[in-house]
Amino acid sequence: MNNNVVTRLSSSGRISKAVGNYTHITKIKPNSTFYTFSGQIGADLDGNISEEFNQQVKNTFINISNLLKSINLEPNNVIKVNIWSKEEIDWEYFDKIYGDFFGKTPPSMTVAYVNALGLDAIKIEIEIWAAG
Repeated sequence: MNNNVVTRLSSSGRISKAVGNYTHITKIKPNSTFYTFSGQIGADLDGNISEEFNQQVKNTFINISNLLKSINLEPNNVIKVNIWSKEEIDWEYFDKIYGDFFGKTPPSMTVAYVNALGLDAIKIEIEIWAAG
């Protein structure tokens, strides 16, 4: 994947195969603008947080999409995704939403299971970094 700012690379060294939908290496073109975003949660546009985990996943990606659009960026500008989840992720559902959002060559990713997030109702929080 290459959008003239962000390039996702495969490792040419000895490294284990990715165990999920992510790229091991993401390269940013010099003199690009680097963006960090606050973690996004599964609240809908009215601020309501669903009790259902997969609905929170869906809403979180809607929020991320809207953030990117607000500064004229697209999912292929995302260089890193950090995911914190209080519940076991339904990977079949998550990978469908994630794949639809990022396409065949997703960005670098880290996943962590945690005991708590900012509010009790929040079950997943996703933070992105981007370059444009």
